[in-house]
Amino acid sequence: MSDVVLLGIDIGTSSSKGVLVSADGRVLARAGRPHETSYPHPGWVEHDAEAVWWADFTALVRELLPAAEGRTIGGLGVSGIGPVLLPADGDGNPLRPAILYGVDTRATAEIAELTEEFGADEILARGGSALSSQAVGPKVRWLAKHEPDVYRRTEKLLMCSSYLVHRLTGRYVLDHHSASQCDPLYDLGARDWARDWAERVAPGLELPELSWPTEVVGRVGARAAAETGLPEGLPVTTGTVDAWAEATSVGVRAPGDVMLMYGTTMFFVQVLTDPRPHPVLWGTCGAFPDTYTLAAGMATSGAVTEWLRDLVTGDFAQLVAEAAKAPAGSRGLLLLPYFAGERTPIFDQDARGVLAGLTTGHGRAELYRAALEGIGYGVRHNLEAMSAAGGTAGRLVAVGGGTQGGLWTQIVSDITGQEQQIPAETVGAAYGDALLAGVGTGTAVDPDGWNPVTETVRPNPVNTERYDAFYRHYRELYESTVRIQHFLAEQQRAADE
Repeated sequence: MSDVVLLGIDIGTSSSKGVLVSADGRVLARAGRPHETSYPHPGWVEHDAEAVWWADFTALVRELLPAAEGRTIGGLGVSGIGPVLLPADGDGNPLRPAILYGVDTRATAEIAELTEEFGADEILARGGSALSSQAVGPKVRWLAKHEPDVYRRTEKLLMCSSYLVHRLTGRYVLDHHSASQCDPLYDLGARDWARDWAERVAPGLELPELSWPTEVVGRVGARAAAETGLPEGLPVTTGTVDAWAEATSVGVRAPGDVMLMYGTTMFFVQVLTDPRPHPVLWGTCGAFPDTYTLAAGMATSGAVTEWLRDLVTGDFAQLVAEAAKAPAGSRGLLLLPYFAGERTPIFDQDARGVLAGLTTGHGRAELYRAALEGIGYGVRHNLEAMSAAGGTAGRLVAVGGGTQGGLWTQIVSDITGQEQQIPAETVGAAYGDALLAGVGTGTAVDPDGWNPVTETVRPNPVNTERYDAFYRHYRELYESTVRIQHFLAEQQRAADE
């Protein structure tokens, strides 16, 4: 297999990445491309599938292909942000911009409506998750109510990965994991569409065929080959949501494994052997047929640090160096990182950021460290919720851009009191896409050995003890200010109208 290479392409919220990987997991070339995210109204977050997803995909492929240097491309895997809703016509042409995952909160009324219609307990038991802004079903209902002309012309419900697969192969197919985030359209126990409920939420629409992320579902057609430079006939696997591809990329595949993804948002994926529905987490299918997962997600993490960097006109390296010199607890600062509301475990889209304890003696070093600590408290809150659901963590694996530099991961380990493993490659979901393609096509050599752990972050017990007290007050700070946060959120919406 030394002459075989694999391609992986991932479309993210603010950028896309691609890799060309040898059959034994060595990264031969990597490429990235930033893109714009649209916020047309308060609470709306969208992508143009043609101008962002397909344009990024074709650009990354053309940049990576020369590195193959004549070797055979054995397979292509794709992933993308999700769950998202892209309504398309019968030929797969988008009818409007894609409505993004939990950061898009437009369907609040529809969440309440569907919860009332089907019953909260029934939805949780059948689908594995309570309805929230993360679910696709309420957004389908929103589309039918608010854009009926678009809905009438809709014949396909696509996500990022399934859109790419359709463009490449002509197949209308979605992986089981992505489908399991389409609540209340999917039955987690049956591992199939909940067709009786689906007909009430998405009447008249044909739902995609279901497959697993490693399955080869088609081959690159002539038109796609001409547009991308890919060889016609190249095998394409089903693909999946980016976080699950990323979990695969770092070996999070065994029961008890947990991935912590440090990015624009913080995301968690824990592997289970059986479904564990819990009202403040997302219960889903895993990336492989014999697994389920518990998932959690914070609405902001790296987005807060980027906001602060821009506010104080510094650069990340300088801010990290300064924050590393500040003591644990940031000299008495406590931050709630709910700058875009919060997803798990509080599911409060009207939560807002709070910074408590400020004095004129605090500088940007303490502010930046307080931001990292606030995110760390949110990580602990989510891990505790996973444990309460019966998903005790056996191994934590850290991935993403936030693992660079060491300070953020150390703070998280100190706050949680848990070790984190960092693998050799943290390039992310695109690497996982290549691995999934290699497994699906049988071309990957020793897939379990692709990405060994090269570093372990261990908690400092002195800091852990200090952070315990701060964490208790972090939990109390939300409860004691939530009414004020909601009032301020109302004022912000009124000001934006």
